[in-house]
Amino acid sequence: MTYTRAELDDAERRLDEMFSSERQLAAALHQAEGYRNFVTSLTGLLTAVFVLKGQEDLSKLDACPRWTVVSLLVTGFLTLIIASWLGVVAVHGRPGEEFYGEPNRLLDYEVGRTRRIWVLVEWSRWLALTGVLAVAAAVIVTWAAPGK
Repeated sequence: MTYTRAELDDAERRLDEMFSSERQLAAALHQAEGYRNFVTSLTGLLTAVFVLKGQEDLSKLDACPRWTVVSLLVTGFLTLIIASWLGVVAVHGRPGEEFYGEPNRLLDYEVGRTRRIWVLVEWSRWLALTGVLAVAAAVIVTWAAPGK
């Protein structure tokens, strides 16, 4: 892409600010906080799943409903974990992700990063919905399925 002289000058100024030691420390602390929040939210999601479980003993269910519940719970857990992880990556990027300190590359990075954030958030949203629905379906099956 081609950029105007004003855009390049502004990018140069922002690069100088970004590479200062104070900014680097603040960015690292912000990223660490995001990962901490991820672990906290994941713990909350898993706790909610265990609180909303149906029957205490799945072995009392017939084979088909039992395997349906197990499959739905595994699917729900995996999609919720992946959705949470994609949300963290969207907000904070990958650890150690770098770009070179040139104005053109900074502007290209910002455009590309914005696109990646939108894609990751969209995937995260749909995976979270799928996970919640899978867990809810598993609970409903445990309540509604006949026991042995």
